[in-house]
Amino acid sequence: MNPITDWTFYAVAVPAVLLLGISKSGFGAGFGSLAVPMMALVVTVPQAAAILMPVLLVMDLLGIAAFRKDFDRRLLAFLLPWGLLGIVVGTLSFRLLQPQWVAGIVGVFTLLFLAQRLLFPPRADGAPPPRWVGALLTATSGFTSFVAHAGGPPINAYVIPLRLSPVVFTGTMAFFFFVINLAKWLPYAWLGLLDWRNLATSLVLLPLAPLGVWIGVRIARRIDQKLFYRFIYAGMLLTGLKLVWDALAL
Repeated sequence: MNPITDWTFYAVAVPAVLLLGISKSGFGAGFGSLAVPMMALVVTVPQAAAILMPVLLVMDLLGIAAFRKDFDRRLLAFLLPWGLLGIVVGTLSFRLLQPQWVAGIVGVFTLLFLAQRLLFPPRADGAPPPRWVGALLTATSGFTSFVAHAGGPPINAYVIPLRLSPVVFTGTMAFFFFVINLAKWLPYAWLGLLDWRNLATSLVLLPLAPLGVWIGVRIARRIDQKLFYRFIYAGMLLTGLKLVWDALAL
């Protein structure tokens, strides 16, 4: 169980995991989707996704422990089957995709998310989408979550206009992604992504999971959110363009 020792990997992986934890705290929600694209600058997308699996499990457990009484059961019962369907689609199509095309897909989703946030920012007072749109977006969320742990943007586009209270919204998403991320373990093992080197690297990064959540709570009270988001947007643009360029150049 020898973890990755290349310092350039940790120069990217440490801020990526911290950003993932910050987004789980409720501050900068959705930007945890940038974690895999960031790490894909130094390792392949499948390896980055595999390394983050145990880290996500710890974060999810912290989330459901904090919001164990604050979630919408009826909404969750509607969302979960479609999210799991997206995982099935991701599993069956994963072997058909070349690694560079997986990186390209992640890059495109990163740029689309950035465009959506800048051009069509989510509004809590928007009209609720029809249920068939919710099913499609939730299945897409399951697929993008499987490919690159980037399931937040699609499902947020459906759930935000439902006008849930902030606590119920956060709790429902915590339970949804706990089940979705848990369901990915067997397919990841079947695809051969959970090797000992990746798991050992996960253990090195694991202490950053609660640290990222704690940082998110702290900076939410101290940093100017506009400044924070400008840095994130710039990072998303550069990362998305780099991944798409790599996919097209090969």
